[in-house]
Amino acid sequence: MSAHKRKWTLALVIGCGGSLAVGVGGCADKDEEPGEIGDACSPDAAESEDDPGCAEGLVCEPGGEGHVCAGGIEIRGMVIDAIDESPIEGARVLALDDTGAPLGEVAISDAEGRYVLPVSIPRDADGNPSTTLTLTLSGSAVDYQIYPSGLQPAFPVSTADIQDAEDDPDDDSDDHLRFIDNASTTVALLPLDDADKGGFTISGRVGAADSDMDGAGTLVVAEGADASYTIADDAGAFTLFNVAEGTVTVGGYRGGLEIVPETVEVSADVEGVVLELGTDGVSTVSGSVNIVNAPGGSATSVVLIPAALFNETFEFGPVPFALRAPEPGVEANVSSSWSIPGVPAGTYKVIASLENDLLVRDPDASIAGTDILEVTVVAGEDFAIQDSFKVTEALAVVGPGAEDPETVTGTPTFEFADDSSEDRYEVVVHDALGNEVWRDDQIPGVSGSATVTVDYGGPGLTPGMYYRFQATSWKDGNPAPTALSRTEDLRGVFVYGE
Repeated sequence: MSAHKRKWTLALVIGCGGSLAVGVGGCADKDEEPGEIGDACSPDAAESEDDPGCAEGLVCEPGGEGHVCAGGIEIRGMVIDAIDESPIEGARVLALDDTGAPLGEVAISDAEGRYVLPVSIPRDADGNPSTTLTLTLSGSAVDYQIYPSGLQPAFPVSTADIQDAEDDPDDDSDDHLRFIDNASTTVALLPLDDADKGGFTISGRVGAADSDMDGAGTLVVAEGADASYTIADDAGAFTLFNVAEGTVTVGGYRGGLEIVPETVEVSADVEGVVLELGTDGVSTVSGSVNIVNAPGGSATSVVLIPAALFNETFEFGPVPFALRAPEPGVEANVSSSWSIPGVPAGTYKVIASLENDLLVRDPDASIAGTDILEVTVVAGEDFAIQDSFKVTEALAVVGPGAEDPETVTGTPTFEFADDSSEDRYEVVVHDALGNEVWRDDQIPGVSGSATVTVDYGGPGLTPGMYYRFQATSWKDGNPAPTALSRTEDLRGVFVYGE
């Protein structure tokens, strides 16, 4: 039996007492015949002596008005070092849907960097995916930056790419097994700077094992000398890598849940940390945005980012599940007032227009409403932000990275839309670890051209590293220069190739 089949069989056995692959035949001696594909099933079959569950090789998935028996679906791929492409052993890989909710438990990469990740997705009456879904992967490992983060996005994985697994005639468990395995399922992790390597690991779960409350998808944060984070899987389990030595507060952020933090002394790897779910109420944070100097009909989104994870260089960070207006999965539609319900206690940065929506936070520091807002939310107390903050039209990126990261070789040339009243431009390049690589703040304004082109003039770039260029237009006034607009936070990203 192949390695992936051994792993899938183990996942099914675990599923008999867990939440991912419930309703698997063979969990108990039951009087009725186990269900076939398309038959109704119960996710609690493993706990019932009267429910036969699903036949061998099938899983019980959400579908129709309840659950149906269906063939398992796996995501298969590799975890590699983004710089030298060597395999990474012991990395953790998790699949998330378009709202950021986990679709199962984690998979662990083997010595060759390979992983097999069973995922749980809604099905139709025939056991097929009920609709085409776009998933993303989250990956983490010792001495590597979590994926995705910073400038490194998660590449979409589509269920349209599902294919049938090769059938082993001597193994009934793979008769209906399907999988996704393509370039998008390769997770490339960026190594940390040497000064940030050598941390410890903290593992545990959100909520007690017998809790009825669901901690799946919680953004788990370790705050100490530095801050590290991860996402809890479908069972609420988490593992934090690269935690600095010392006293650390481990907490969690997830829309609708109040999570009690734990203080941990870290001098070696720590296991068994349980983050209890609190009884204090959650809050609603509300406010308004003012979209100026932008096309009519422009709309944006607003997110809350835990202050401990906010990257001052990039002016963004990870967004906890559901802490977004509008709610996750809904296209940006905020043009004035907004509100985010279910906010747990904590200190957050409030960021508008983080997503690619042709808008950007107004960079003009000389007027009100352009500062990055920070709010401290008290459990159960709603928070209304009194001052509206301004959003303006972004300078459009032509390339590289107008939509998605592009591979660039040689000397990069940056191109972006010309502003209408600028005196000069500033272009700055950062790598994905937040290091400034090059800056030129005296690029002359242009006339008679719709775009501005700038040749990179910094030191040699590292193959495999992600970079972002960001351009800002300036008006040189009296008494001080004024920033007018800039390119969007998540555009202008490129990967340097050999």
